[in-house]
Amino acid sequence: MDKRDRANLLTDRLRGVLATGKWSLSALGRAAGIDRTTITQLLEPDAGRMPNSHVLANLAEALGVSTDWLLGLAEEPGGAAEILDASVHITRAARTPFDETVMSWYREAEGRKIRHVPAGLPDLLKTDAVLRHEWRLAPAKTPRQAIIDARDKLNYARLPEVDMELAMPKHALEVFCQGAGQWEGLSAESRREQLTHMAELTEELYPRLRLYLFDLRKAYCAPIGVYGGLRAVVYVGDIYLVFTSKEHIRALSSRFDTLVRDAAVRAHDVPARLRAMVETVC
Repeated sequence: MDKRDRANLLTDRLRGVLATGKWSLSALGRAAGIDRTTITQLLEPDAGRMPNSHVLANLAEALGVSTDWLLGLAEEPGGAAEILDASVHITRAARTPFDETVMSWYREAEGRKIRHVPAGLPDLLKTDAVLRHEWRLAPAKTPRQAIIDARDKLNYARLPEVDMELAMPKHALEVFCQGAGQWEGLSAESRREQLTHMAELTEELYPRLRLYLFDLRKAYCAPIGVYGGLRAVVYVGDIYLVFTSKEHIRALSSRFDTLVRDAAVRAHDVPARLRAMVETVC
């Protein structure tokens, strides 16, 4: 967007504010300490006039909006604190692999790109044995319920209109192969079956589902989800931080783009890498 385009956008936004009837030219001029002639010039269609920073700041302060919004650099009119308050909320997350809140986000984003960095192995790619091991001690949900929910998620991923990207650290798979951490006690046979299962599904569902592996030594990302342009979510223990402003959604989408761009293993190579990992299970 060049200077003239931005000036015209400023004009459109000022005219929109005045069209609400809350302000007259005289009242706005008095509140902003600007003469009426200056405001009139800014309101002329296609004039391409850009005010100096002092005038712009005074207009924004008088109207209770941000200068970024007046210039088209932000989609929300409020200042940073107001935007944060309006566009971020906290949703309590049941300790389940796939609860109804997340399912509703999936349904709302149907036909749009869904992107995830899971907290561990992707739920929809897990075998029943892995889910039983993972949720055997969980108080909120039984392994049987976890299996049903994971199958629901996989069924969703099989819909023809789904476009889903997943990114996870390859280190998480290496730890899984070793049976370390949370996977201690899970048999080597079950771990081999899990890797084979993941290989088969990532091959079957490609390209509408794409799994990327990134190098944890070069990149880190908290567990996140981006549901089209509707919302972005950060998973923090037993709560979700849910963002709905375009700025936040773009920021988390950009972070995901970086993981994909710098992936150590590209999506089309993942099935072969998973099959190779089967031989490393100990």
